[in-house]
Amino acid sequence: MKIGMFDSGIGGLTVLHEALKLLPDEAYFYYADTDNVPYGEKSTEQIREYSEKAVRFLMDKGCEAVVIACNTATAAAASYLRERFEIPIIGIEPAVKPAVEHNAGKRILVIATSVTAREKKLEDLISRVDDKGLVDVRAMPGLVDHAERGDFDSAELMECIKKDLVDISPGDYGIVVFGCTHFNHFKKALKSIFAPGTEMIDGSAGTARNLKKLLLSRGAVSEGKRSLCFYRSGREVTDEKTLKYYEQVMKHLEVE
Repeated sequence: MKIGMFDSGIGGLTVLHEALKLLPDEAYFYYADTDNVPYGEKSTEQIREYSEKAVRFLMDKGCEAVVIACNTATAAAASYLRERFEIPIIGIEPAVKPAVEHNAGKRILVIATSVTAREKKLEDLISRVDDKGLVDVRAMPGLVDHAERGDFDSAELMECIKKDLVDISPGDYGIVVFGCTHFNHFKKALKSIFAPGTEMIDGSAGTARNLKKLLLSRGAVSEGKRSLCFYRSGREVTDEKTLKYYEQVMKHLEVE
């Protein structure tokens, strides 16, 4: 089956990485909207426009399902896209529900882009599952830019993280939920700030499971050979340097 995925940049490779584990033999088309990254500081209307363009592009490539591999685009545009397209649109959301269910009594911190943090979709999710009022939300607007530069451990990055978290007590939190797929690359940096044993989770694996469930329900799981095609805002990526970089980004997720 041809599966499309899109994100503003490299963040969605987190979802692709998980999908390849569960569904290794599909044809994947990954759309990184590098002309408009980051989405996290854009208006809802802009994000919907970018997302609709991405879905139309992926459908033109023959994709029969599209994964929004971006929390910000899911929050701002998932419902909008489902109203406009008949193919399945699978979104990603912060793993707040499993965090609440497995929490040992400490507080839970959701870190996200400014858009995800302010959108009603996240507010509704927290209201639905957090009956004890354990979840706090913190926007960390600078992290996507660091991820897109491949900066996962510099002194500048650490200053950015500390600035965004300056008025919280890290020891209060037992779980940190990543509300942005880019943030998975900062586990090591964040673990140096939070207490030992603090869990760090996101919705990528759950999104991949939802994708597999969809394909199984349609009898569409492939037994062929995987293929990967990458695009930057509609331009096919063919140079070995960039393709190698994407491979390294996904390998980086394994060591985090």
